[in-house]
Amino acid sequence: MDRELSKNKAAFLELFGESADIKKKSMYVGVERDVACFIAYVEVTGGSFMFENSVVGKLLNRLCTMERKDIYACLEKNALGISDATLFETIEDAALGLLTGDVMLFIDGFDKAVKIPDKGYPAMPVKEPDSEKVIRGSREGFADSIKVNTALIRKRLRTPNLRVKEVRLGTRSNTNVDIVYMEDLAEPKLIKEVERRLSRYEIDGILDSGMIEQLSEEKWYSPFPQFQTTQRPDRAAMAILEGRVVVLSDNSPTGLIVPTDYNSFIKTSDDYYNRWEIASFARILRYMAAFFAMTLPGLYLAVTNFHTQVLPTTLLLSFAAARQGVPFPAVVEVLLMELSFELLREAGVRLPGAMGNTIGIVGGLIIGQAAVEANIVSPIVVIVVAFTALCSFAIPNEEFATAFRLLKFGFIFLCSWLGFYGFLYSLLLVLIHLSHLKSFGIPYLMPFVGADLSNYEDERDSLIRQPLFFMKRRPIYARKEQRTRLRRKDKHVFKK
Repeated sequence: MDRELSKNKAAFLELFGESADIKKKSMYVGVERDVACFIAYVEVTGGSFMFENSVVGKLLNRLCTMERKDIYACLEKNALGISDATLFETIEDAALGLLTGDVMLFIDGFDKAVKIPDKGYPAMPVKEPDSEKVIRGSREGFADSIKVNTALIRKRLRTPNLRVKEVRLGTRSNTNVDIVYMEDLAEPKLIKEVERRLSRYEIDGILDSGMIEQLSEEKWYSPFPQFQTTQRPDRAAMAILEGRVVVLSDNSPTGLIVPTDYNSFIKTSDDYYNRWEIASFARILRYMAAFFAMTLPGLYLAVTNFHTQVLPTTLLLSFAAARQGVPFPAVVEVLLMELSFELLREAGVRLPGAMGNTIGIVGGLIIGQAAVEANIVSPIVVIVVAFTALCSFAIPNEEFATAFRLLKFGFIFLCSWLGFYGFLYSLLLVLIHLSHLKSFGIPYLMPFVGADLSNYEDERDSLIRQPLFFMKRRPIYARKEQRTRLRRKDKHVFKK
């Protein structure tokens, strides 16, 4: 940058051209009003500079009471104590500072630009997340601002060992991405691997954490996510205390947790807030729901088309009576209803608010009843498909549930072709794929495989969640020397 304000101003305006949302103001400061200055900011991000409660307004008022040499010394040393004030030595850096939502100040005779924090971009406030509903626990969810999200995590983890590394992704969007972890718990090689994956692609813009997830996955063809997503700060804080890493993207209320495994997707935050009996019961239900969400329609086709001998005679006769008058084969019935329910689900997501909920519930009932009365499908198929949809809704993580929704169609085709052998073959393919899948070096089926790596401690927080005072060790993600997370302080128990 140059000491002449006119050159800096010309170079700055050349970068932005005639952008209507970039506001520019020229003024004079100093005791004798002999020091020219230039202020630039993005419209809406700058407050009213004339008000006393504005940081920029207070700064300009102070500069108007100072001599020229004192102005330069004050800005160089940030003598006014403005928080987050930053000096930039190039026009390009100053432009990036402006685009963060702050105010840029250029002073004649001063060869640096000063970034002054002000109003900033408008952002969504902190509110309860729509997904990951809990009965007991915090109601706070991540917002769109990355600074708010990191603050929500630090609010829960008040330790100097919490680290936040900031990187910028997107050659044109310059999106801030934070890597949040506990320095003494997270493996250093995990941090380096996360940084390597974030930097291995060059892209125009990162607009959501979902783009980071897709560019960083190793097994991109797998329907199972290798990043765990969350909109809850307490869930992210729990993951950090386990030695895992949370990746936050600006303009996105969804954080990414790595590494992850099958069991982590089944857990919820309130599993640790409720008593172990109800938490274990809920987990068993979720595991069963994940299994049936993928297999139930295919299993129905295999039994009714090929292996009717496994059914009681009365039930078999009931199925046969229900299918009387239906012109389509059973596989066409199931596919027709499955596609109808998927269409209703998608319509419910896209329609606003209460209308979406209405179309999802009422539409499903009306279409199912009308299809049965028209003899297009049998009542048992409607029950099977509805129960399958209910099971998929019981899976806590939406991305994880999507994998079962997709695999469900593979089970339908193979079971309608090969019967129960097709069911076993499909199940074997899924298990083989899961056994080969890893998330940042951690087996996807932990702790059901490789449990000996953690001396079987991770099994205490799997299908059955044992009481908290038995869960004394951190999972396999944390450093070996930092695995202990719970100790009992009293050595003696006194009895009356």
